[in-house]
Amino acid sequence: MIYAIIEADGKQIWIEPGKYYDINYIPGEPGDYIQFNKVLILKQENSIKIGKPCIQSVVIKAKILKHIKGKKITVFKSKSKKNCRKKQGHRQKLTRLLIEQVFQ
Repeated sequence: MIYAIIEADGKQIWIEPGKYYDINYIPGEPGDYIQFNKVLILKQENSIKIGKPCIQSVVIKAKILKHIKGKKITVFKSKSKKNCRKKQGHRQKLTRLLIEQVFQ
């Protein structure tokens, strides 16, 4: 089993080749390829490599599948004793990635 922990958009994500993940919006067209250079941990068959802070020789290749919107959340603000209420909704823009290969 091969897996890696990468840093993408300020968050750490546990990834495996052949699976897809939703992360914050990355500009690009569906079908484009991107690379992640900030690999923090890489586990292969019987070995584990830990970066300090990143492993320089490892690159993760991913394909943009599509752009989607996340789950809708409600933002409600009110000021007590002022009768001021504000209700808004928000949907985060996300990018769905398919992890294809791990290069060393």
